[in-house]
Amino acid sequence: MVKKTKPAAQVTADNGQLAAAVKDSAQQIWLAGLGAFAKAQEEGNKVFDALVKEGKGIQKRTRAIAEEKFGVVTGHVGRVAGDVSKQATQSWDRLEQVFEERVARALNRLGVPTNADVQELIARVEKLNASVQALGGKPARAPRAATARKPAAKAAKATATRAPRKAAAKKAAKA
Repeated sequence: MVKKTKPAAQVTADNGQLAAAVKDSAQQIWLAGLGAFAKAQEEGNKVFDALVKEGKGIQKRTRAIAEEKFGVVTGHVGRVAGDVSKQATQSWDRLEQVFEERVARALNRLGVPTNADVQELIARVEKLNASVQALGGKPARAPRAATARKPAAKAAKATATRAPRKAAAKKAAKA
């Protein structure tokens, strides 16, 4: 098949128009880029300031939320610490009570009087003193302190060391 071709003059004119259109389009694109760049420079500071302002607002909101959450967590931790402390105190009190009961039982087995026993004896002595005074007698002396036992212990020790000497002296006298 045969195609009709355009005359050469017409092709050259079309090419020139096309080149002019491309050149115009490229020029417009270039100018649009320069305009965008100039606008960005002019409004760049405004945009930057707007972004900084928005960032500050976001930071304030975030900080407020974080502080609120921190307060909630701190309160919760405080309550938990209080509960743990309370449980530890209760456990310590129970341990102390068990220890006191065991010591009291051990002392009771050894025959050591309790504070209640001593108080009861003091009350009885006071009652007896009151009775003696009512009968016209002289009140009994208060019992000596625990230091009174020391001289008695020394005397018993001295007697124990003298007894073998006396026995040896008697044997010598008989001989």
